[in-house]
Amino acid sequence: MQPAEGGWDAVPANAIPLRHRFGDAWRWLAGNAIAERERWALWLPVFVGVGVGIYFWLTVEPSLWLGPMAVALTVPVAVIAYRRQTGALPAVAAAAVAVGFAAASFQAWWVAAPILAHKLTAASVEGRVVAVDPQPEGMRLVLEPRHIDRLDNAQRPLRIRVKLRHDEPNLLPGEWIKLRAILLPPPAPAMPGAYDFQRRAYFDRLGAVGYALGAPEKIAAPADSNASFWRHWVEALRAAVTERIRAALPGPTGAIAAALITGETHAIPPADAGAFRDAGLAHILVIAGLHMGMVAAAVFFAVRAGLALIPSIALRYHTKKWAAAAALAVTFLYLLLSGATVSSRRAFVMTGLVLLAVLVDRLSLSARAIAYAAVVILLLTPDAAAGPSFQMSFAAVAGLIAFYEAMRSRIGEWHAGAGPMRRFGLYLLGIAFTTVISTLATMPFTIYHFNRFPLYSVVANALAVPITGFWIMPWAVIACVLMPFGLEGLALAPMGWGIDGVAAIARWVTSWPGAALVVPSMPAEALIFLSFGGLWLCIWQRRWRWLGLVPIAAGYAALLLVRPPDIVVAADASLIAVRGGDGNYLLSTQHGGKINQETWTRRAAAEVGAAWPAAGTSADGALACDALGCVYRARGRTVALIRDGAALAEDCRGADLVVSPIPARRFCRGPHVIDRIDVWKNGAYAIWLDRDDIRIESVRDWRGTRPWSGLPERTRE
Repeated sequence: MQPAEGGWDAVPANAIPLRHRFGDAWRWLAGNAIAERERWALWLPVFVGVGVGIYFWLTVEPSLWLGPMAVALTVPVAVIAYRRQTGALPAVAAAAVAVGFAAASFQAWWVAAPILAHKLTAASVEGRVVAVDPQPEGMRLVLEPRHIDRLDNAQRPLRIRVKLRHDEPNLLPGEWIKLRAILLPPPAPAMPGAYDFQRRAYFDRLGAVGYALGAPEKIAAPADSNASFWRHWVEALRAAVTERIRAALPGPTGAIAAALITGETHAIPPADAGAFRDAGLAHILVIAGLHMGMVAAAVFFAVRAGLALIPSIALRYHTKKWAAAAALAVTFLYLLLSGATVSSRRAFVMTGLVLLAVLVDRLSLSARAIAYAAVVILLLTPDAAAGPSFQMSFAAVAGLIAFYEAMRSRIGEWHAGAGPMRRFGLYLLGIAFTTVISTLATMPFTIYHFNRFPLYSVVANALAVPITGFWIMPWAVIACVLMPFGLEGLALAPMGWGIDGVAAIARWVTSWPGAALVVPSMPAEALIFLSFGGLWLCIWQRRWRWLGLVPIAAGYAALLLVRPPDIVVAADASLIAVRGGDGNYLLSTQHGGKINQETWTRRAAAEVGAAWPAAGTSADGALACDALGCVYRARGRTVALIRDGAALAEDCRGADLVVSPIPARRFCRGPHVIDRIDVWKNGAYAIWLDRDDIRIESVRDWRGTRPWSGLPERTRE
């Protein structure tokens, strides 16, 4: 078919062959991509992250040689393609994916350490204190054990975490202690798709958790101990600074002050932490760009102003570079003092790049700065990519950079010739813009990980951020300067006033109706769509960036298809929940299992309903119980929930599914069965009932058998 006179524009759209339409669309996309070739480098951390994501997505552990082999095959091809300018983009993308996969695989191999296989009761433990985490009640210790009762050297974890019921104010990292404790393996996820503490513990080389029986006893360090001086010195400094802050500011105020200076957030009471979270102020409690930027700015301007007072120096030397070097050194110390979390590492890399740009007389490219920071963190700590801290931190900064890049000229026009009042109004408008953009950018990850969305965060941030930036953080810097002289109380007192004001704002905002919107957990596929759409919007600058709204819309539409499980079974079968007619969960018992209860209800956007009746029927009639067990009916299906083994023979005959806390397969041949052996092998279960099918998913089905899974090998299907 040939085009009519006047070209394709003269031909009706429905008469144009499909291949020509696709060809035009492809040329349009290629033209935009070529026009934005200076932005191609910003996709590098995305492809590295894809490689990391592939490693964690696998349900079997890949061979260690697979990552290096992929790198060896793809990197030379990428180098050749880049030099020849032929096929460079796909080759570099494939190489970046291979590098990310190899980095994650190597890290998993490097950190491998023994994991406790079973519970130890009243075990005697001797070890060195690695970290001291204050809690609202008591404290939590991370130990490097030298001896654990009933464990030989090959089975002994490299690190364990033990909770003390009381504070031990004189206990510092690097000291050796002896105590008796109950130790358990790191707990598995409470249900498929839930937070995987076992994976986090594996990469932290944490092989056991538990709680102490009584107070610890300090002992002398063994003669052959090989302590890392610098690591323990930094941890001891953090613990000492935290203790002095809490001594000067007792209660929640001191706990929040410690979080802002040393990154120790565990001592913040849950009620206060929840208020900050639901008000959209949780970012204030996490050391990130706001805190690192304020520290760098304070040091930079203080040093430069001080040197300007000395004419012999100010007129001969580049004091701007001296100030940048001083700010870089202080922010590095702040990084160490803060515990080097993911958000603080990202903030340090970006702040460091800006300061290095000053030192070498170069302009700093913000978009490239965040890309470089992401690549550095992904290669050094690939496991961070799977956590909310990395995802939310980079999403917020990427969104802000993209917004202010697009609005740079407009903002410059607004500030031109503005007076003091107008500048103050523009500052408040900037806070509002920053809050809205960062909230929208992090919304997918907030929903995915926490199932909550703060509705009034713009108001809360407009009031709290100026107090934090202009009052709290300057006093925090002064407190650190005065601390070696024992005068930190002079600065911590006014810092505490600001913290109390911000906390009051958080509590006030969360008291408003519907302050936090609770939503069910979205599927991982939806998060991938949302992330890709957000990256497309942030990285590109031409009008084709708006194509990113298509996957974003698809990702949020997937929320409409989410259906929480009808039944959830805990990993030890001690707790079972069924979904009532009102959408809330009815629990087999309301005693114990608090983490399971909180996780199940939060991920379903539900509430805890009444406990199962000892005898009789639930209010909605879905659950009927007697002394031997219960029968749950929903969506045309019947599920037998066994309490006593005597009920197995009868319930197995009439049920579509049997859930039993005791071994039951030899009694039940027909229906689906989940018994004590199944949960021991496979972890917690989630079950969806339908008229045509029963979908059953276990933790093992969801994440497979990985080095951190801690589940026994499958021996029976």
